[in-house]
Amino acid sequence: MNPSVLLAGAIASEIVGTTALKLSNGFSEPLPSLGVVVGYGLAFYLLSLTLTDVPIGVVYGTWAALGIVGVAAVGVVVFGEPIDGVGFVGILLIIAGVYCVNVVSEMSAH
Repeated sequence: MNPSVLLAGAIASEIVGTTALKLSNGFSEPLPSLGVVVGYGLAFYLLSLTLTDVPIGVVYGTWAALGIVGVAAVGVVVFGEPIDGVGFVGILLIIAGVYCVNVVSEMSAH
C-alpha cells in the first residue's frame, strides 16, 4: 500500500486515540478507553508498515507533528478549547516544518 496513505491512517488513528483518551475520564469510561487502545494500536501498526518504505525521521516527525495539529484542532472544534494568536502561529510553524522535511529537504528522498 502507498506509504502516504498508511501514514495518513496512522495520524488519523492517533487523533482518534488521543480524543478517546480525553473522553475516557481517566480510563473510567469503558468505550472511550477501548478507543484509546484501538486508536493507538492501529496507529503504531500503520507506522510500522510505513517505516518499511520511508526514513524513520520523516515518518515519526510527520506523524508526531500532524498529530499535534490534528489534536489541537479537535480540542478547539469539539471541546471548545481556546487558541490564541501565538498558539496559532506555533501550529503554522509545525505545518511549515512538516512541509520542509517532506518536500524541501532531501530527508524524504528514498
